[in-house]
Amino acid sequence: MHSNAASTADQPVILGFDPGRYKCGLAVMGVDRTLLYHQVVTTDNAIATIETLRQRYPISLLVMGDQTTSRDWKRKLSELPDPLRIILVNERNSSLEARDRYWQMFPPKGLYQLIPQALRSIPRPVDDIVAILLIERYLEQLVT
Repeated sequence: MHSNAASTADQPVILGFDPGRYKCGLAVMGVDRTLLYHQVVTTDNAIATIETLRQRYPISLLVMGDQTTSRDWKRKLSELPDPLRIILVNERNSSLEARDRYWQMFPPKGLYQLIPQALRSIPRPVDDIVAILLIERYLEQLVT
């Protein structure tokens, strides 16, 4: 889990959710694009984690990818007490983009940085980074 201690009291906060069959990516970001939290969780823990994040941050909206299991997840999330407004965002090519973003967020160190990026293996799932990208795509839609 990664978290930024920035104050969120002044702004709405968006929850990004990349649903999957076995694992889900979660991210919390302010509308100023300050990243407050990101983590990959198992599907079994996704709803509990979302509820915990809602207690911790003033989340006003959930942005979710529109592929894989999104229809089922949208139904599950709508059945929660006090459900969030859910916006579906095109997640086409988001996994590829997340791989590039991973290396921007976590640059390789030592000799590993000499290996071309295309040949490096990412040491963990990037579903949380996909969730970050989904929030950014939503925010970009608001501007255009």
